[in-house]
Amino acid sequence: MTDLQAILDGIHAELSPRIGEGKVADYIPELAKVDPNQFGMAIATVNGDVYSIGDAAVPFSIQSISKVFMLTLALGKVGESLWKRVGREPSGTSFNSIVQLEKEEGIPRNPFINAGAIAISDVVLAGHEPREAIGELLRFVRYVADDETISIDDRVARSETQTGYRNFALANFMRAYGNIHHPVEHVLGVYFHQCALAMSCQQLAKAGLYLAARGSNPITGHSVVSPKRARRINALMLTCGHYDGSGDFAYHVGLPGKSGVGGGILAVAPGIGSIAAWSPGLNKVGNSQLGAVALEMLAARTGWSVFGD
Repeated sequence: MTDLQAILDGIHAELSPRIGEGKVADYIPELAKVDPNQFGMAIATVNGDVYSIGDAAVPFSIQSISKVFMLTLALGKVGESLWKRVGREPSGTSFNSIVQLEKEEGIPRNPFINAGAIAISDVVLAGHEPREAIGELLRFVRYVADDETISIDDRVARSETQTGYRNFALANFMRAYGNIHHPVEHVLGVYFHQCALAMSCQQLAKAGLYLAARGSNPITGHSVVSPKRARRINALMLTCGHYDGSGDFAYHVGLPGKSGVGGGILAVAPGIGSIAAWSPGLNKVGNSQLGAVALEMLAARTGWSVFGD
């Protein structure tokens, strides 16, 4: 195995002068308060090793990375029938765009844009009160990360609820087309709380291991999803995980990945490990500027791209 700690140390040394690049998400007031001068990265391998650099132990708001875990729960609940309510194609538009939704009659393009993730929250909510659905997600994330300390940042959830007008519009629009089955405020209560999950790079890398190891957590031995489902979730992360920057991420990094406006990115090297990078400053399409650069450097130095080295 390549000396991963040495590779990470080299990336950290090279990127140190650039820490703070990008623009922190300011449309969510709590995220606007985050210090941009932070950068961390962690790798959890299928052999059980964890390597990290910088601020890898600092919890941050994972935001849309939570959509990977909610998609896993929704598929566990309703299986392939999920795809009647949400598509599997890249959007090519902004993560919170309403334009495509009207053209496609309330069926979101994929589960990783906001509209798609709101529809997924509606699926997970079935048969539950919002508090129970949020609890189910928290239990699941703690289970896959093997870490009972993971929690939801209530201040971030409150901040999103108070300012999430566009998400209310998306949810009401889908409700008008019959693609949201529960009261909009209940669905969005679940959605805002899932986005407010706080995790460190180390916790996030461990949580993503089931996607790197054919659906099972290699550390605990727990089976999470089938190998086929893990492969399909990875495929969606590769094609849709970075909004309208997904093609660019695939081109430069070549790994399935999911970003969040909190500045985190979860990436998967199938058969090898799971990687989390975090730096709060975002690029123009809402993905971590330094996180994406760090993952590109890692893929180049390890040869982990799914397209070959």
